[in-house]
Amino acid sequence: MAEIHNYTMNFGPQHPAAHGVLRLVLEMDGETIQKADPHIGLLHRGTEKLAESKPYNQSIGYMDRLDYVSMMCNEHGYVLAIEKLLGVEVPLRAQYIRVMFDEITRILNHLMWLGAHGLDIGAMTMFLYCFREREDLMDCYEAVSGTRMHAAYYRPGGVYRDLPDSMPRYQYSKFRSKKEIDRLNQVREGSMLDFIQDFSERFPKCVDEYETLLTDNRIWKQRTVNIAVVTPERAIQLGFTGPMLRGSGVEWDLRRKQPYEVYERMDFDIPVGLNGDCYDRYLVRVEELRQSNRIIAQCVEWLRNNPGPVIAADHKVTPPSREQMKGDMESLIHHFKAFTEGYCVPEGEAYAAVEHPKGEFGVYLISDGANKPYRVKVRAPGFPHLAALEEMVKGHMLADVVAVIGTQDIVFGEIDR
Repeated sequence: MAEIHNYTMNFGPQHPAAHGVLRLVLEMDGETIQKADPHIGLLHRGTEKLAESKPYNQSIGYMDRLDYVSMMCNEHGYVLAIEKLLGVEVPLRAQYIRVMFDEITRILNHLMWLGAHGLDIGAMTMFLYCFREREDLMDCYEAVSGTRMHAAYYRPGGVYRDLPDSMPRYQYSKFRSKKEIDRLNQVREGSMLDFIQDFSERFPKCVDEYETLLTDNRIWKQRTVNIAVVTPERAIQLGFTGPMLRGSGVEWDLRRKQPYEVYERMDFDIPVGLNGDCYDRYLVRVEELRQSNRIIAQCVEWLRNNPGPVIAADHKVTPPSREQMKGDMESLIHHFKAFTEGYCVPEGEAYAAVEHPKGEFGVYLISDGANKPYRVKVRAPGFPHLAALEEMVKGHMLADVVAVIGTQDIVFGEIDR
């Protein structure tokens, strides 16, 4: 009988490693991968087309839903593009708040990635550890915006509101003792800045715990060292950005190379890898957790000493405050018009990019002078990474596909937008 060497298998269409609906068609020679064809289109929501049918300020919520583990960073790219077209000046305090929340979001994203990547490769405890810290940062999201995920906190001209003076507290219940609740509430007695400062002081110890579990773990290294090696030259050719590019040894970070908001005032390092394998990309992201924490501590210190406005005073773009809106007819009309019709943006085009946790997140807007964009194009960082999946897994074993999808930190909302 003729021997059949290669066979085709479906990996997906729903695999937990991909945070979404990835279908991979793998051509296998025994356990070895000869070809991998990623199929997208199973999730497609038409975000860009939807954004073209709505006033500018009504699409901020769509940005949260692109990459749903890096919510505020997506908003940031979109809001920056609108501000470029409008020529709006953002108050300094708002810029510091944005930078602080960008870094909180980076930590949220990397904790989600570390927990899920660990789980994919077989490290169960990592997931529980990472979610323990995520919970505190989710409370910060909730405190400023009222919601744990899709915040819509950044607005053209600044942020929705200033940081609150108090944090939500745990309520007494029959499931936890009074002593335990009092211990949990201890760090919530002061303002939100006190809470974030407390987090930034204890977080480095938590990162040490993650590293104790994984960095020198023999099984972890066997699963990640020399897997999916990408050379620096090839990483640039493939359009990699963020930790994927830095993991290959290219020191490229928009916060340094094309600084926006107040990043040029911040003191932080850019970690880079040596070999460009899964292990290096892991080390880069873990070090980014520490560097983001440094930036947050600097922002907290500045915000404590510098009160001020958090949204531009240009009321053609920014709505009146809730207080004014409730007590003044003019403001009520203005508020209603701002949220139903929005504002007309001068003709022109703008591209704004931020250093998103996954890479360069850019938004390209074309305005024809109306109250909604003529064209919206999102440059999602995960898309070029997924395109390189075949090159990265070719010649590896089936089990390594999971490690490679994990190391790419793929979220399908932004890829299949």
